[in-house]
Amino acid sequence: MPEMEVETTTTTEIADEKQKKSNNDAIYDPAFLPDMLPVYYRRLFPHKPFYRWLSYGLSEEGIFANREISFTLHDDIYIRYLCFETQIEFERELCNRCPFKIDIGAVMNTRPKNNRVSAAAMAPVQRELVFDIDMTDYDDVRTCCSDKSVCQKCWKFMAIAANILDAAIKEDFGWEHILWVFSGRRGIHCWICDYEARHLDTQGRSAVAEYLQIISHAMGSNGSNVSRVYIGDRMHHSVKRAFQIIEPMFEEVILIDQNLFSSPKGIEKLCQFIPDEMARKETEQFLLNNLEDGAPALKVWEAFKRYAHTMRCNATQSVWSRRLKNIIEEIQLACMYPRLDINVTKGFNHLLKAPFCIHPATGKVCVPFNASAAAKFNPTMVPNIAQLLQEINTFDEKKKNEEETDEKSRIKDYKKTSMFKGVVVFEEFLRKLETGLKAKAVKLNEMRMDF
Repeated sequence: MPEMEVETTTTTEIADEKQKKSNNDAIYDPAFLPDMLPVYYRRLFPHKPFYRWLSYGLSEEGIFANREISFTLHDDIYIRYLCFETQIEFERELCNRCPFKIDIGAVMNTRPKNNRVSAAAMAPVQRELVFDIDMTDYDDVRTCCSDKSVCQKCWKFMAIAANILDAAIKEDFGWEHILWVFSGRRGIHCWICDYEARHLDTQGRSAVAEYLQIISHAMGSNGSNVSRVYIGDRMHHSVKRAFQIIEPMFEEVILIDQNLFSSPKGIEKLCQFIPDEMARKETEQFLLNNLEDGAPALKVWEAFKRYAHTMRCNATQSVWSRRLKNIIEEIQLACMYPRLDINVTKGFNHLLKAPFCIHPATGKVCVPFNASAAAKFNPTMVPNIAQLLQEINTFDEKKKNEEETDEKSRIKDYKKTSMFKGVVVFEEFLRKLETGLKAKAVKLNEMRMDF
């Protein structure tokens, strides 16, 4: 819808300006988090949209009341098996306890709080299909940052992963209600909320996870863990679609931003992707002999491609024409295909951090984002809680001396802050989800009437 796009763009520009101004003077100190959380939960946390999401229009019995929620409180006090009957009860408990972290579990067949009485009988009946991708799993292919750090260069790995998964989920499985959330530090979470996805059993979840996991791991000749992909005789259509996203970005991300294959150490890293030991040694020797020390990754990659092509053409019965015939594409996929924590996806009752949590270490909000705009998302510009509270105070101070407005025209607190963009994305996701739920309800009623 064109009007919506114009409005979103304007909102983005305003929010970005707020963030640029606030990031310079709002320093987050974890020691003050216990003092800031009560204000955040009371004034900024989107209680109503959050309830709308997890209640799914109360389309199924116990869908909200039987949902397991866990709180991690100050000093790592962990409370599981919480559940709430209504939005008001959830909001009250949230504001009273002010958790450092909220995790969302499955919808059970009974109230989770009854687990001590009927633990053996309690079982999950539905849960969103989730994916968890962590930047540290890309440490072997990123040079700009490592461990817990993240920047705009390595964020491109996350943006590409979101685009690949989003396309696969929609085109290969037909699911459309997908919520993407920044984890607050260095990763992303994907929540698939379609009815069919929520009702998959453990076997079904495992099948989806395995279908989307094409990377395998092997021990390299230097003792390091190496990510590899094997295409086989023909590239599967899902892998081909992923490759069409990866291939145009490979030079920018791997060869320029990360300069991954530069220097003798980089050449060794490139050759570790080759599964055949003899071919690996010969390739490494060729590149070391024919390239000057410190050659940029772009030059190393071009030399490798020429060498691989020559070997395929000159030795039709060699390993290069059989096992290694797709080695160039396999290396590109191994570097940039989504690196999934498939145990999170397989686990029916795995708890995952909720959207709009505050990450205790960074103070950043776990904000939703659009997969289609993931490349424009800047994790370093995500607001922290200190910044948000400062923005509220600045806004309120500005309006203090102006004529008071009536209750109906009063601005919601989150709209006063740079958190606004994330809430807008969440609201748009909810609008489409609720429209889908209503359409499903109408269809069911028509089928009953026909019967």
